[in-house]
Amino acid sequence: MIPAEFSYRRASTVDEALALLAEHGEDAKLLAGGHSLLPLMKLRFAAPEVVVDIAPLDELKFVRLEGDEVVIGALSRYHDLHGDPVLAEHSPLVAHASGAVGDPQVRHRGTLGGSLVHADSAADLPAVILASDGVLVARGPAGERRIPASEFFLGPFTTPLEPDELLTEIRLPSQAGLGWGFEKFTRRAIDWAIVGVAVVGKSVGLINLGGTPLRAAATEKALADGASADEAAALAAEDTSPPDEPHASAEYRRHLARVLTRRALLSAGLT
Repeated sequence: MIPAEFSYRRASTVDEALALLAEHGEDAKLLAGGHSLLPLMKLRFAAPEVVVDIAPLDELKFVRLEGDEVVIGALSRYHDLHGDPVLAEHSPLVAHASGAVGDPQVRHRGTLGGSLVHADSAADLPAVILASDGVLVARGPAGERRIPASEFFLGPFTTPLEPDELLTEIRLPSQAGLGWGFEKFTRRAIDWAIVGVAVVGKSVGLINLGGTPLRAAATEKALADGASADEAAALAAEDTSPPDEPHASAEYRRHLARVLTRRALLSAGLT
């Protein structure tokens, strides 16, 4: 389908992007990699009057270590994250999961920030950042604020970002030395995960088990209490509400959650 008519503006700095958002408010949408926004526009589920292109903002494309925190620019692309040496040492889960997103075309254009702001529970990186205890940094007219990942995903495709705010960076505690695992089950390699699991240390994130990315709270508590990987994985689907669809029923997804959680926990070195 063809998108509704819109105006195109290209920002050259973060300040310019924020000025355009302040000018146009809810009538504007940000364009980064485009893999979330453009399909919605073609289906006319989204019909912004103004599209603000922020892809050129190199100031938001970086990975660096600040003390014991890894800081990732929101416009960093999956391909670059997958091969980044800082992430390889301090957040290997993020590096690995970034290399498992979609196909090469998606990985060379899609951005971490775009995925997080889109807040699709079937996407890989929101659950990875949630399991990693990430903090998302937003900038707007009132300045900068930090939002824990645990408070960022409010509902399907819903976040606390205001129309005049821009996600600028993601901050993660260094995970150097922690075990990690990542498992997902797809019909085809390029498809959204039917179910996925991200583990770092004893934190467990779930993909496509509800309206938002989730932490497997019962599994995490069991691990903290000394349960084995098998015992903890058996609890992975508790308090979840997976979608019930013709190609994957809710009960099948719960079964996959238990199986994949066990595999991810074993990959993380938990027995």
